[in-house]
Amino acid sequence: MLGRDVALVATGAGHEVVSLSRGELDVTDAAAVTEVVTALAPDAVLNCAAYTDVDGAEADLRSAMEGNAEAARHLSAASAAIGAAVLYPSTDYVFDGAKREPYVESDPTRPQTVYGQSKLAGEHETAEANPRHVIARTSWLFGVGGANFVETMLRLAREHGEVTVVRDQVGCPTYTPHLAEALVALLAAESYGVHHVAARGECSWYEFAREIFRQAPVECRVESTTSGEFRRPAPRPAYSVLVSEREDAVLLPPWEHGLADYLAERAAAA
Repeated sequence: MLGRDVALVATGAGHEVVSLSRGELDVTDAAAVTEVVTALAPDAVLNCAAYTDVDGAEADLRSAMEGNAEAARHLSAASAAIGAAVLYPSTDYVFDGAKREPYVESDPTRPQTVYGQSKLAGEHETAEANPRHVIARTSWLFGVGGANFVETMLRLAREHGEVTVVRDQVGCPTYTPHLAEALVALLAAESYGVHHVAARGECSWYEFAREIFRQAPVECRVESTTSGEFRRPAPRPAYSVLVSEREDAVLLPPWEHGLADYLAERAAAA
């Protein structure tokens, strides 16, 4: 989902882009990564590959670490060897969610899940292997290139006419084309280090669902519940809103605008 939009945005900005599928490059294979990166000799490597099954990771530490940490090390080291920059998208799950105000880049990280631990390990591997790194933490991604919360809500509305959504998890729903524009801009500006890059504003999943049906527009009954009542293998952060304290921060549009753009893109593709 993110890789597709990064490629589209970077191409639109005039960059020569090589997009590699999993079949074309296994990023957990260090030798293969070195061979491909050396042969292509890019100016920058954008690591949009990831293990993203948050619940599955709880029972599969090995796969999560391979996809999110070891692969990050391979890509970062290979890019450093040819003098290229590297970008690693990370997540709000590196925080514990206990803070009641937005997280900034300097806040202590305390991941509560295997997924969050693997992404934080990927941040460390990326930074240690290449000084020319951008680590971009973001949250609650949705875009036309993959499964996402908006599509799930619209499908459940069609099938059942009602949904039940948690009200005690708050974050920043982020539209992937908006994020992709920011990532390409950060690399172009050589703005290295850790960045928080998420949609402006905040909402709960319950509030997000209600806004989806308002904008769609779709008639659907929306009930709320709590995380305690809707148990999942991996705990979600209760509050994981991200803002940036950096002077060179790239600001994204509000999440409601991202949703409107998503619905318009979705309609155009129908």
